[in-house]
Amino acid sequence: MSDYGLIINGNKIACDNSFPVINPANEEVLAQCPLATKEQLNDAVKAAADAFESWSKVPDEVRAAACGKIAEAINDNADELARLLTEEQGKPLSGQGSRFEVGGAGAWAGYTGSLSLPDKIIQDDEVSRVIQTRKPIGVVGSITPWNWPLMIAIWHVVPAIRAGNTVVIKPSPYTPLSTLRMVEILNDCLPPGVLNCVTGEDELGQWMSEHPGIQKIIFTGSTATGKKVMSSSAGNLKRLTLELGGNDAGIVLDDADPAAIAEGIIGGAFINNGQTCAALKRLYVHESVYDELCMKLVEAASNVPMGNGLDEENLQGPIQNRCNSTKSKDYWRTPRRTVVACFAEERFPMSRGTSCRTPWLLMSAMAHALSMKNNSVPCCRSSSIQMLMTRFDARMRRKVVWVAQSGRPIQIVQRKLLQNWSVARPGSIPMAESHQTSRSVA
Repeated sequence: MSDYGLIINGNKIACDNSFPVINPANEEVLAQCPLATKEQLNDAVKAAADAFESWSKVPDEVRAAACGKIAEAINDNADELARLLTEEQGKPLSGQGSRFEVGGAGAWAGYTGSLSLPDKIIQDDEVSRVIQTRKPIGVVGSITPWNWPLMIAIWHVVPAIRAGNTVVIKPSPYTPLSTLRMVEILNDCLPPGVLNCVTGEDELGQWMSEHPGIQKIIFTGSTATGKKVMSSSAGNLKRLTLELGGNDAGIVLDDADPAAIAEGIIGGAFINNGQTCAALKRLYVHESVYDELCMKLVEAASNVPMGNGLDEENLQGPIQNRCNSTKSKDYWRTPRRTVVACFAEERFPMSRGTSCRTPWLLMSAMAHALSMKNNSVPCCRSSSIQMLMTRFDARMRRKVVWVAQSGRPIQIVQRKLLQNWSVARPGSIPMAESHQTSRSVA
């Protein structure tokens, strides 16, 4: 197995203890990952704090150039990173899989280098002159998820570095290896201590959010964990950015061609096996095209090649971890006797067990209503449109497409939806502190 270590102050650091990282395609141990201690976290935070003293003062054009070097380094090592990502995460190399993610990471790093935060004149008149300026915050703690570990790491890390901050990043224990390797590569582009990586189990994230030497936490993950991060960050009033998933809906109007849109809907719903915050979770369909679209969705999903992500022919890999697989099967079992249209429970054989297979489910509004009959599901009706609303949706962020009949405010083109989601993301993570200074003109 490959040798992995923490990355602290530009050095690879060995740990006394480790934990296994599982390949979800075969449930075999891919590698042992270092298990950081609290003392090693302290070392990483100190290294970042020491590096901040100089990094925060380097010229803006130097930090911009560093982002460009980061993009080049990611692109130069894209094949290695993509393969490692597939082995630990499960997503395929092809399609919107690992190569797509690594390419996106490089593109976002390069784009971030082109951004600037110039001073903004708020007021300049005979009364006063007010200027908004921005300065680096300090050490930023990044806690990333397992679904898009490299892309989201870049969204966290590169804006922070661009703004003059230093970073300690903790990847998910399900997918730590690709982040460790990427951070190791990127340290050739940066001064020691600017970017550090520690790995461990859930308690490491709590240590980070409580750490007095970290000035800001960025977390992407579940709402339940986000609440814990917010609570433990309150001790020293850390700045906080939380991205806690979504419950995205699609709307199909009566003028849509089901045959033309079915493939795009399946692609948008099951990108990364549906393990994506911006994946389509609910689909509202006008009753005039409802039945035809249900059938077209089944046909489109049944044609998606599925299996080990290292097989270039496959466009879907296994569900990443046992916990998520169990949730998927629970969604399947609950409405099974009333499902109108369904497909692909455990569609491909696994070498060991069944925990990481990919159950897919397409469920109609009527079946959903029946399965939720005793759970106080609110429904709204009109003469020609039926809309299904359910408190169950909050738990449906992963494996299921819901098909319901609903209203008609907009028509969604799924690829455009994903494009807008990507473009909007970096702006939601402020990495520089805003200040307004004023002086009297008179």
